[in-house]
Amino acid sequence: MTVLPAPAEQDMMPRPPAYRAEDLVKGGDTAQIILGTQTYTLRITRAGKLILTK
Repeated sequence: MTVLPAPAEQDMMPRPPAYRAEDLVKGGDTAQIILGTQTYTLRITRAGKLILTK
């Protein structure tokens, strides 16, 4: 009889949703993200980095 090790806790936790930044900006370089009553701007820089500002 083979005994398998217990799965690590991180393996049992569901993964958060994942989104491609390029899909969010739809061909541009910015997208608006709303959280409650606040609006944030997500921007992809020329260097390919992400900036999130309020």
